[in-house]
Amino acid sequence: MIENLENKKVSAKSTLRVKDYFLTNEEFDLVPHSQYGFLKTQPQPKNLDRYYESENYISHTDSQKNWFDKLYQFLKNYNIRYKLNLLPKDTKTILDFGCGTGEFLAHAQKRNLTVFGIEPNPTALKIAQTKLGNNKIRDIGIEEISEQFDVITLWHVLEHIPDLENFIPELISKLKPDGKLFIAVPNYQSYDASFYKNHWAAYDVPRHLWHFSPNSMQRLFSDFGMKIEKTYPLWLDSYYVSLLSEKYKKSQQPLGLLRAIVIGTISNLRGIRSKNYSSVIYEIGKK
Repeated sequence: MIENLENKKVSAKSTLRVKDYFLTNEEFDLVPHSQYGFLKTQPQPKNLDRYYESENYISHTDSQKNWFDKLYQFLKNYNIRYKLNLLPKDTKTILDFGCGTGEFLAHAQKRNLTVFGIEPNPTALKIAQTKLGNNKIRDIGIEEISEQFDVITLWHVLEHIPDLENFIPELISKLKPDGKLFIAVPNYQSYDASFYKNHWAAYDVPRHLWHFSPNSMQRLFSDFGMKIEKTYPLWLDSYYVSLLSEKYKKSQQPLGLLRAIVIGTISNLRGIRSKNYSSVIYEIGKK
């Protein structure tokens, strides 16, 4: 199991200093974890909720106010269909932890799956409940669920969870014996991450508390009796993240847009060989 995740196993040397470009402009350090190889955001604020308090935090809304919002919603809908097609054919029940505005579950329900979602953000929760009903989307802890599911999904959620060492066993306990986890997280070892360095938008400190790579995910879940069975790329994430990174760099347009397309394409092409895509979906089963 994870031992002393908060201190002893974390190196004191910062890999990178990164700014919260989205909201506060505060700076944070990314520190390597010597046991597992992921990076930890330090310091981790005690009041994390205030770092989500913005109407511009797009994953908590269905906003289409401008072209950037519309692009995000288009990419989201494409990715939802892509994700659903990855699920085992015999899937009947699904829990989406951190379900946001519920769009993934709404599509899953249309495919006759029995769905349940957990969402702590009040704005996103209200939108999701409007789509699916108060009984299917709730703001509760994973430990409060009594059912088990064929599939549990976390789409860009694990990096937000403060207490991994207690959360992961609870998550696994909600799987049926042959159930699967599908977890998508950014990959700090991708080409676009190495290109943009401290401007890489997927660091998203301090909302992202942990920064994973394929190897660190394997090592982490192995300690909980799980194994990564398959990985899948999220092809469009490299373009979206590169475009947002160019925005954080205050790049002039249209040069920034063109460079984001080039970097996103290079990242995907390199990922075909290395498997270090900008974002990776992990299909995880019990050993």
